[in-house]
Amino acid sequence: MALIGKKVSPFKLNAYHNDAFIEVDEKALEGKWSVIVFYPADFSFVCPTELEDLANNYTKFQALGCEVYSASTDTHFVHKAWHDASEKIRGIKFPMLADPAGKLAKDFDVLVEEDWQALRGSFVVNPEGVIVAYEINDMGIGRSAKDLLRRVEASQFVYEHGDQVCPANWTLGDETLTPDIDLVGKL
Repeated sequence: MALIGKKVSPFKLNAYHNDAFIEVDEKALEGKWSVIVFYPADFSFVCPTELEDLANNYTKFQALGCEVYSASTDTHFVHKAWHDASEKIRGIKFPMLADPAGKLAKDFDVLVEEDWQALRGSFVVNPEGVIVAYEINDMGIGRSAKDLLRRVEASQFVYEHGDQVCPANWTLGDETLTPDIDLVGKL
């Protein structure tokens, strides 16, 4: 099922954030750009490298007005224990969503039910709470925060400049395209 254009369904999850337990719901995504990054499990192998990469680039996401949320089927208690135990995870400043019932992972179509873990799904959500870009990888394939950041920048550009599109490998400041019949067959 294609998720582009899908509004994020109502949810309410516990999270670990800034040394506290908080609740996050779908309303937290509205009015700003958000990325939700699903990963299989705390205390694992590829996951801490990805979350450290996100943490190292978090200020760049914030500069774009974009909040980052990581999510797994672990509880918020496990997120805290992992944060306390791992130097890589200790650097995380974004909310770590706890989805032990798998409701959010199911809604985003990344839950592998027989393992009760999420695939590596990265979702860009616009200020209306609608998914505009996503990538889903198998559990053993890590992602790049820089790629995700580029996707957020392109999503924001297209959102703000609906008459223009971003070509392959586009980065902020590069030339864009304005779709027109005169371009057909000329690129």
